[in-house]
Amino acid sequence: MLKTKARTGVFYGYIIVLTSLLILVVMHGINTTFGVFFSQLQNQFGWDRARISVGSSLAFFLTGAFSIASGKLTDRYGPKFTMTASCLLLGAGYFMMSRMNSLWQLYVFYGLIVAMGNSGGDIALLPTTARWFVRGRTFMSACVKVGTGIGIFVVPLIAAWLIVNYGWRTAYEVLGIAAFVLIFAFSRFLKKEPSEMGLEPYGAHDAAATKKATAGVNLTLREVLRTWQFWTISISYFFVWFSTQSIMVHIAPHAVDTGFSVSQAAGIVSIIGGASIAGRLTIGWGGDRLGNRKAIIACFFVLLVALSWLQFASARWMLYAFAPVYGFAHGGFFSVLSPFVAELFGTKSHGSNLGMLFFVGMSGGAVGPIFTGHLYDITHDYHAAFLMLLLSGAAGLTLAAVLKPVRGNRIAKSSSPA
Repeated sequence: MLKTKARTGVFYGYIIVLTSLLILVVMHGINTTFGVFFSQLQNQFGWDRARISVGSSLAFFLTGAFSIASGKLTDRYGPKFTMTASCLLLGAGYFMMSRMNSLWQLYVFYGLIVAMGNSGGDIALLPTTARWFVRGRTFMSACVKVGTGIGIFVVPLIAAWLIVNYGWRTAYEVLGIAAFVLIFAFSRFLKKEPSEMGLEPYGAHDAAATKKATAGVNLTLREVLRTWQFWTISISYFFVWFSTQSIMVHIAPHAVDTGFSVSQAAGIVSIIGGASIAGRLTIGWGGDRLGNRKAIIACFFVLLVALSWLQFASARWMLYAFAPVYGFAHGGFFSVLSPFVAELFGTKSHGSNLGMLFFVGMSGGAVGPIFTGHLYDITHDYHAAFLMLLLSGAAGLTLAAVLKPVRGNRIAKSSSPA
């Protein structure tokens, strides 16, 4: 008979959450440093902002594209396999960045190799968390995503310190080695699902939690692609990523334009990361109690407040005021996405379903920084670009507001509550 606790008396799902959190500290923390290196690459090679942004955008697009394969690999072989491949690719990609001398190398080393490595992060860890928890699934997913917030808060400061004291090439070497060693070590503790250890998901016998977490559906990827709900949430998150990735790439160079030093600009990114932790936990808690759709809508309202403020944030203190409000919304969006997808479509093919959504949604994160950088190169300021981000957020809110649960003959009843 399956159990809910291991012999130690501690439910192993909590170890899954902690391990996943630590992996995301490393993965997303290092990934967020692209904006910190932005001015260094511009000064070193004389590339304009649009061309540098292509590297980030290419990486973001290919991360989404490779997420489909990573989701399928996780569904079939488990998260340990996926994360092992990820750490090898990330370590190699960042280390090669330290040897970069040409623009095409930025696109290959970062845009391709790092992207392949990053595709295994959320796609492996969030579906795994969803399989381990029925009750409290959204909050546990939010706890995992706290790792992203910690990474954004801590790692850019470390990267800035390395750049100032040892140069950007050495900084990339250190980040590459850290990515390989730490992710490989943490991933040894991952287990695909509770049944591997003779356990049941947490809250498996809670009928109310089961109904809320899965809505009684368990759709394959092919079935999911036939639902209007999938395309609505995907396009809504296209606009989310369009706005948020543009901010994460360009807020540091915008801060430098405003008069910040490299370290101070990294501090803005760190404030966003710190505030995102509060957003992830608050919105995750609210998602379990009020519903994931309402939590997403709340995030949009906070995002629109932050982006409206950014239209007038020309002084340094105004950027410091912008960062925590925006960070709260940024964190909240990505704490509820995986459990909301599980709620809409079930967990049987959760990795594949989430991977396809990432591909569609992250396309927005691919084109956003390029448009933002291009508008800057034309106008020599970010006013028009930031207005575009505000309109993008409003479009995403409109789509999220019309979402409804999946219904119809294509629904396959789940044979298991998890």
